[in-house]
Amino acid sequence: MMTFWRLLSLMRPHAGWMVLAVFVSAVATAAHVALMATSGWFITSMALAGLAGLSMNYFTPAAMIRGFSILRTAGRYAERLVGHEATLRFVARLRAWLFGRIERAAPASLEGISAGDLLTRLRVDIDRMELAFLRIVAPILAGMLVILPVLIWLAISQPLVAFVLGALLACAGMGVPIVLLAIHRRDAAIAAEATADLNSASVEAIEGQAELAIYDPEGLHRKSLIGHSDRLLAAEDRLARGQAFGNAAIPLFAHLGVVILLVIGIPAVQAGGLPPAELPMLLLMTVALFDAVAGWPLAVQSVPVVLASARRVFGIADREQAVPEPAQPEPVFAPLTLHFSNMCFRYPGAAGEGLRDLDLVLKPGQRIAILGASGSGKSTLAALALRFLAPQHGALVLNGHDYRQLSGEHLRKHIALLAQNDHIFSGTIRGNLLFADPDASDVALEQACRTAQILPLIESLPEGFDTWVGAHGRALSGGEARRLLLARTLLRRPAILILDEPTEGLDAETESAVMVAVLADHPEASLLLLTHRLAGLAEMDEIFRLEAGQLVAISKHSLAIPEGPRHSRAD
Repeated sequence: MMTFWRLLSLMRPHAGWMVLAVFVSAVATAAHVALMATSGWFITSMALAGLAGLSMNYFTPAAMIRGFSILRTAGRYAERLVGHEATLRFVARLRAWLFGRIERAAPASLEGISAGDLLTRLRVDIDRMELAFLRIVAPILAGMLVILPVLIWLAISQPLVAFVLGALLACAGMGVPIVLLAIHRRDAAIAAEATADLNSASVEAIEGQAELAIYDPEGLHRKSLIGHSDRLLAAEDRLARGQAFGNAAIPLFAHLGVVILLVIGIPAVQAGGLPPAELPMLLLMTVALFDAVAGWPLAVQSVPVVLASARRVFGIADREQAVPEPAQPEPVFAPLTLHFSNMCFRYPGAAGEGLRDLDLVLKPGQRIAILGASGSGKSTLAALALRFLAPQHGALVLNGHDYRQLSGEHLRKHIALLAQNDHIFSGTIRGNLLFADPDASDVALEQACRTAQILPLIESLPEGFDTWVGAHGRALSGGEARRLLLARTLLRRPAILILDEPTEGLDAETESAVMVAVLADHPEASLLLLTHRLAGLAEMDEIFRLEAGQLVAISKHSLAIPEGPRHSRAD
């Protein structure tokens, strides 16, 4: 229940719209009940008056019938309008709230969560959580606002009728659905789990089509995907059958109520304890009153599905930041001196030793290269510098301030990273570049691309910077995508530039041209080059190798670095 109460608390900003939606729904249902009851009384009274040769005022009840009919129609329209407005406002805020939590936790706190799973939580699970109001809260509250006054009125005049009708409404609206909920609780959990598995597997299948075509000729991944689909369809089929049975209980109990009222009412009319015109009124009112609980079976059966999705969403939202933000961060101003001070870091449960007693100072304008094999810790060093991770021992210090005193957002305005797994969005070349600087001019875009040695390619394309690159940059080769990502990183012109394998996938000639251009065009920036290649090392001030988690200084002569064009810092 704590999950549901927490979900309700997220609705608080839209409480006004939601209260209005419940009220309008209750008014529409009450108008329907009043219309049926008044119609039953009026038709019977007119018939009895005609048989007795009496006259009666038919203007008032006829006007009431017209009024209730108009109110019911208008109320149903307003119910949809206001209810969906409240729901869409809630979902829009909820999705933005979750994205903010994901952004805060990324990337370190999201280890082990696939992109497909994140997408499912952000889209499918959020869409299911909208049912909390539209399918659960609103129908139950609106129904209660109609049923309780009617039962209280009946209890005063017809206690036995009130008791029978209340019992039937409770059985149809709550009793049968709760029994079905107990039967299908496991199916609801399977549906939520299988949806996430199916979406994750689908994303993997789409993104890895080329790899699967080569390495999975037997279609094992496809069979797994079909298995997830079959499991989901089977669970949803069982849930749909239970839902159909629950929905059938409403008219069943409504007609049972009519039969019981006839059994009770006919003797009462014959004995003079019940006016004849009131029996049809009670019968039609009974049928109409069951409309107030028509949405309850679906509401009850939606509870476990909504709660399962809510738990998945809260499970991501509650992930702690790997590096908490300070309450009062210190300001960050260039030029910057970055100091890794006796720093130690090791991933939880990792078999390797991680980084040990690492001490390194990157001064303004200095260029340092760190070599190392894959898995030696170069990317971890970059993540620490970007404040995505925090060292277990030692500290990172920027201009004399401990990293724990700095805001990650402000810090990353001055430090830019080209990571090995940077993402290219499904959009245009221009759109991908502008993620780095939305206000960048065309001149700045061209200069960044020229430095990254990709401008000639862009200019050769019919649509130039407005060329669509497709999902993950599929329209580009590996080397072209890498150079586009480099141009996006350079566009920010940061005080500290961290390049993690910047020339991966490039031929030797292009690799050399890229490194020469980067070093020549950004002489003012401090550079931390993380690589296992030799290109650009001749221009480095210091070179280190990561061995067993520690930095070992090495000379350029020991690497047999080929001499290339050199540029002074004043160029």
